[in-house]
Amino acid sequence: MAEAHQAVAFQFTITAEGINLHLSYQALNQIYLSGLRSWKKRISRIRNRIIKGVYPASPSSLLFVVIAILATMYMQSDPSMGLIAKIQEHLPLSLSLSAQGQTMLSALVFSTLLWLSLILALKFCLKLLLSYHQWMFEKHGCISTKTKVWATLVRLLSSKKPLLYSYQTSLPHLPVPSIKDTLEKYLESVKPLQSVTDFQQMTRLAAEFEKSLGSHLQRYLRLKALWATNYVSDWWEEYVYLRGRSPIMVNSNYYGMDFLYVTPTTNQAARAGNTITALFLYRRKVNREELKPSRIPGTVVPLCAAQCERMFNTTRTPGEETDVLQHWQDSEFVAVYHRGRYFKLWVYRAGRLLSPREIQYQIQRILDDPLPPFPGEDKLGALTAGNRVPWARVRKQYFSSGVNKQSLDSIEKAAFFVTLDDEEEGMIGEETSMNLDRYAKSLLHGKCYDRWFDKSFSVMVYRNGKNGLNAEHSWADAPIVAHLWEVQAQVSESLAVAQALADDVDCHVFPFKEFGKGCIKKMKISPDSFVQLALQLAYYRDRGTFCLTYEASMTRLFCEGRTETVRSCSNESCAFVCALVAGEDREQCSKLFRKAAEKHQNLYRLAMTGSGIDRHLFCLYVVSKYLGTESPFLKEVLSEPWRLSTSQTPVQQMELFDLVNHPEFISPGGGFGPVADDGYGVSYIIMGEEIINFHVSSKHSCKETERHRSTSISNTRCSRTTIKTTTTNNCAPFLLSVGLHCYVLLNDDKL
Repeated sequence: MAEAHQAVAFQFTITAEGINLHLSYQALNQIYLSGLRSWKKRISRIRNRIIKGVYPASPSSLLFVVIAILATMYMQSDPSMGLIAKIQEHLPLSLSLSAQGQTMLSALVFSTLLWLSLILALKFCLKLLLSYHQWMFEKHGCISTKTKVWATLVRLLSSKKPLLYSYQTSLPHLPVPSIKDTLEKYLESVKPLQSVTDFQQMTRLAAEFEKSLGSHLQRYLRLKALWATNYVSDWWEEYVYLRGRSPIMVNSNYYGMDFLYVTPTTNQAARAGNTITALFLYRRKVNREELKPSRIPGTVVPLCAAQCERMFNTTRTPGEETDVLQHWQDSEFVAVYHRGRYFKLWVYRAGRLLSPREIQYQIQRILDDPLPPFPGEDKLGALTAGNRVPWARVRKQYFSSGVNKQSLDSIEKAAFFVTLDDEEEGMIGEETSMNLDRYAKSLLHGKCYDRWFDKSFSVMVYRNGKNGLNAEHSWADAPIVAHLWEVQAQVSESLAVAQALADDVDCHVFPFKEFGKGCIKKMKISPDSFVQLALQLAYYRDRGTFCLTYEASMTRLFCEGRTETVRSCSNESCAFVCALVAGEDREQCSKLFRKAAEKHQNLYRLAMTGSGIDRHLFCLYVVSKYLGTESPFLKEVLSEPWRLSTSQTPVQQMELFDLVNHPEFISPGGGFGPVADDGYGVSYIIMGEEIINFHVSSKHSCKETERHRSTSISNTRCSRTTIKTTTTNNCAPFLLSVGLHCYVLLNDDKL
């Protein structure tokens, strides 16, 4: 690994006349400035702790309370109702202060206690207000008086400019749903997917579970909910992510793409310099808590910001039984990979963040460096792409001391990882669709050894200036080395596992331009519900059956909330699909479509407000394992495959660009691999008013999802509408015709 040179602050020699000390004032000045930066950060953290600790009040309000108390005492009134006198009697310094001094000190103590009590009361009121979620279930344009009053009170208590984490102590805790409600919702969700016999069997298992083991497990969950901030998040992180022993590449990591139509510069070093600088400036805002807290769009409701804490300086360290997330408070360098070599690139000098041009100069030196990699260095990243247990054993055996450990630390403690790729990616050339597919696969897995998949996120900068990122799903990451010939065998084995997985993944990225959110909202349909129903129709037309469908919903209305599952395949969606395929009249299909869309929207709202079922069932299963008890019902529930895994990518949580006036700055979003070997992974992002970008993934090894097989779709008739589609690319472009069909079905002639 290439290392930066080190400066010497002072030198000394011993002579007959004594010690001759030679100070390097420039180097000492650099040390002084670096230390000054560290102290500024410490002071900033203390200041922020005080500000967010008293929110929704402000530190200056203490002065107002003190002045108000002293003013009322000056007017010969006792606002404390005798408490100031009581405090004065118990002052330990009463013998050394005058009577007036004792009174002033007692008034100051009382004012501080009163101020703290008012702060606690305000926090409690804000938490109560943020626990109200009925507003989400009200129809647009039909807001109740209760909700209007609630919104006004939230605005009043949130009038002070909040820091990034100001709302964390005021967010409500995730509630534990009742066993009865969860089981009823679960049975409703699987009814359209099971035969009559299977559903009766599942109903019997659910009833037995509710009467026997369920209530026992529920008591443990309620106890945890009283003690922990969030009864789901720590178990979800550990058992779903960190304990997984299969490769995290493709199976867990996800990717994000650059701008679709714009490349700020085609100079690779310049783009890398600008990207690295921008990310460090963003990290500075996160550390200083200068970012505005995220809110639900169009509302005053804040979202949990806990996940921002481990965005940078974070690594997932492999273990034989479970991985561990490591996070460092600060890091002044990034790890860079180029042509099989790893570089440690410092981006701070004497406490100052280097400019984009200065970083560009360093990147260009890396690009121009002709030295070959050390033996075993070039494909070392494959260890992070393969199975976790071999990587854990190799790390323990070969990376525990010496130069290997130092090199590994340079990766683990880096702010993030950067790959300088020799390929050109993006929407280039004539076959733009195929190039986008290749771009997606490059970001998802690359060459399996030129990414560091354990890092919280890695940035890829391509030769033509395009970039993108690959993120580790649990926010954690890992390492690298020099002189690594000892581990060559395991590197080759991990690379073989990762390469087979990468070769099996098929990705297709395409923009849907026929219409977008604007037309859908004119029909008074939720755009997300619209897309989800189009996916249900597409899957049924493609496979001739329905499947358990996973849609990710956030639970960040609650403290430390992460995600919940929306089971998009419902009785209502199945009824709509069957009616459309059977050729029923347009009015009936339209009625069923709207009913299915309303059902989906309600399921999404329930998931967001803590009334989902899958995280509850998951935690019940974890408790049963801790108690050493077996539940046939829970075993059956958690073994069901998600053959259609979907997620909507949020648009512009930070309003960086005006997409209405500058539509060229849209991004295709990002995607992920399929959850089931015989299923699809579908990510979509609703951009602006006229475009929806899709990322569809599947596996070549499954003949039912392999997109190059020929699929012929017969005529679909519905009253005046007849659409015929034939495709050779399976589910991906087929979504275009399905979405168009749904639009024609519901579209008013005036639109």
